[in-house]
Amino acid sequence: MNISFYLIPKSEVTYIHQEDTVAQALRLIHKHGYQAVPVIDKEGHYVGTISEGDFLWNLIEEYHMDMEVMRKSHVESMRLRWDYKAVSIDADIAQLDKHILNQNFVPVVDGRNVFIGIITRKEIIKELLKQKNSNVIQKSPLVEQRADSAQQAGQAFHSYTELFR
Repeated sequence: MNISFYLIPKSEVTYIHQEDTVAQALRLIHKHGYQAVPVIDKEGHYVGTISEGDFLWNLIEEYHMDMEVMRKSHVESMRLRWDYKAVSIDADIAQLDKHILNQNFVPVVDGRNVFIGIITRKEIIKELLKQKNSNVIQKSPLVEQRADSAQQAGQAFHSYTELFR
């Protein structure tokens, strides 16, 4: 199955521009309450994902606890600790497996590596539960019994109508 069915488009996703200051990025993450968000460059290319932990590690290791220097720096100067790989919009659902296990979301790009949205772990789990529930309903003895009863009723009705022809 193509992953575009699960795509949350860029227009509905919180993301940060690489050129934003750290202060702007922190405000955005705090405002929306996310633990991690995609980062894009001026051309809209996906360049990585920044997390709350990245801000903390950079404050300690790169900015030596000088919050004022860090706040004025740009996101592109920060080291990102995790490599959130993007997938192509042409990927199928099986190609998400290794990403979705370790990430809350998977960034999705087009053929030019332009960021077009994300697929969340939540959407994949909802789909799996829906499939599981539909299989349970289809395999349910009650459903099979009702199907048999309906088939028998249909045959009886057909036989009954044949009597009056």
